[in-house]
Amino acid sequence: MSDWNAKQYLKFKKDRTQPAIDLAARLDYGSPAKALDLGCGPGNSTAVLQSRFPETRVIGADYSDNMVETAKQDHPELEFIKCDISTEIDRLPHDFDIVFSNACLQWVPDHPSLLPRLMSLLKPGGLLAVQIPMNYQEPIHRIIESTVSQSPWTELIPYMRLFYTLSQEQYIDILSDISSDFTLWQTTYLHRMPSHQAIMDWYSSTGLRPYLDAAVTDEARDGFYQEVFRQVREEYPVQKNGEVIFRFPRFFFIAQK
Repeated sequence: MSDWNAKQYLKFKKDRTQPAIDLAARLDYGSPAKALDLGCGPGNSTAVLQSRFPETRVIGADYSDNMVETAKQDHPELEFIKCDISTEIDRLPHDFDIVFSNACLQWVPDHPSLLPRLMSLLKPGGLLAVQIPMNYQEPIHRIIESTVSQSPWTELIPYMRLFYTLSQEQYIDILSDISSDFTLWQTTYLHRMPSHQAIMDWYSSTGLRPYLDAAVTDEARDGFYQEVFRQVREEYPVQKNGEVIFRFPRFFFIAQK
């Protein structure tokens, strides 16, 4: 899979950053000395965390070279490191007051093992704060999954995404075992898109990206994109003002060590 494209991701910076703002606003921790933003992307969520706790040393971490370099360029006052959450978590310091992760863990396997490892990075009383998209029943996801499972796309796009996200009930069970207290909530964001093309632009930098990367030829890539685009135009109605509402449910939790 190719590297993430920070420029494409940031086309919708305001909408993508709002969940991080909402998660940070719920953090109740006096004066944290040190915080980690895991899966920081281009640094927008790291900046949110630093704004929430101005006196705290905040470190952003991401495995994508493109994202880390963009973060360093856009936020030279902040600290960023490269880190693959899947394999390198245990190498990080275990002295954080806050471990924060906005829209990242859905790409990381084995959450029953992952969450205790994230919790181990915290000092006693520290907070693990997570936001995970839970939009798998929304039209864009259903369109992609249905299309790629049919011929000829099964042969032309040899990729089927593994979904690592668990059910909310499963997260409750895990957090009950590894934290002293936790709170959970879900928010469905109604993003006002100027067109159906905007939905495609949004998803081309995230959920649609691995499928496009897997195409056996450029022609197959373009054909699959156009087929998904055709169905997106059918599934998402245009409002009176010409906009398209892009629903996006997201799941949040904050757990204390």
